[in-house]
Amino acid sequence: MISGRGTPVRVGVFGLLGSGNLGNDGSLEAVLGYLRAAHPEAVVDALCGGPEVVAARYGIPATRLHWYRGEYRTASRAASIAAKGLGKLVDAFRTAAWVRRHDVVIVPGMGVLEATLPLRPWGFPYALFLLCASGRLFGTRVALVGVGAAEIGSRPTRALVRGSARLAAYRSYRDGPSRDAMRAMGVNTARDGVYPDLAFALPTPPPAGLSAPPPAFGREALREQGGTPIAHPGAPGTVCVGVMDFHGGDDDRAHAEEIHRRYLAGTIRFVRALVEDGRPVRLLTGDECDAPVVAAILEAVDSSLVTAAEVASLADLMKETAAADTVVATRYHNLVCALKVGTPTLALSYAAKSDALMERMGLGAYCHPAREVDADRLLGQFRALEEQSARLRRTLIERNLLATAQLDDQFAELTTALFPTSDRAGARARQEAP
Repeated sequence: MISGRGTPVRVGVFGLLGSGNLGNDGSLEAVLGYLRAAHPEAVVDALCGGPEVVAARYGIPATRLHWYRGEYRTASRAASIAAKGLGKLVDAFRTAAWVRRHDVVIVPGMGVLEATLPLRPWGFPYALFLLCASGRLFGTRVALVGVGAAEIGSRPTRALVRGSARLAAYRSYRDGPSRDAMRAMGVNTARDGVYPDLAFALPTPPPAGLSAPPPAFGREALREQGGTPIAHPGAPGTVCVGVMDFHGGDDDRAHAEEIHRRYLAGTIRFVRALVEDGRPVRLLTGDECDAPVVAAILEAVDSSLVTAAEVASLADLMKETAAADTVVATRYHNLVCALKVGTPTLALSYAAKSDALMERMGLGAYCHPAREVDADRLLGQFRALEEQSARLRRTLIERNLLATAQLDDQFAELTTALFPTSDRAGARARQEAP
């Protein structure tokens, strides 16, 4: 893809990528798949949280998001506080210089416009604002693609998030409540689209034991897989339980430990009840920070029926959830992976995004609050879910086909919005060439 200046279009990707969150990296992978399929000549690099991981895993140059390496550690000593303050100033110049080198910058998915987990305004919200302000200053098109949003109580965080959204050249959301939240916070969303989460564009892994073909993309990927999500035969009765280091949201800091204790205790009771029924349980995570929760469950439920999966990507999560009879999960992208492969799923919901996802996929009745895990009620919902397993699998086939088609539309819209007409003409010429 060549710009109007006769040089390849320079595309940057931005976010907390390569930092241990599998959902964030899955969103990046989906956008890179789109760029390689639709704009193969684009020159792509990243400004991100884990540049070494991104460079090694995805083969693109990557720069550290923050100058100060201890950005997300609590600063208590004077030297640390001073270094963090200096980092804010340095980051303003570093971000501006990086943005200026690009024609387009894409923020791929992620909950960048929400505070459903604890968040400080001078952390990522400040970094995102620097990005969008630099884009407006230098004429670089910044796109927030398939992002999550929620109304924010903290005034500084709310102001930064609202400012970032207003300065972006393009916005789309992964669910309706996200768009509604930005509208409620004073952003004009009349032109903003709503599409399924970007992870639904990822290829579904083949069944265990089969060699994987070259990964297809979007609707083509689903057609190659026979038009349906792939289910892997697994151990009879296996239940995947996706856990999370859950402490409530940004407004729950005063009660964070109490919320976590209730969540963990309820989850342990539920896992113990499954084991008493003779069900194998496979524990899943979605972020490096979830490991202590897995350890606590394994210690509390001392049984060979309970094992922990080692997952390093959304593809790993899809393989695990496809091999299960049923999934009960907290993290948003644990839910996405389970639903994408067509496994009946129950959400331990901690935010509106989980409820919206389950409703979109036809399982809106199977949500349970993560803040108040009632093991007995959860077990009742779980049994009701299993009774409807065959019907729900058929529903998921239909909803996955629709999601894939909608994401094809999202990427077509993105090309129209971000890339110059000359670039699109070149892309059409390549497609029409014999």
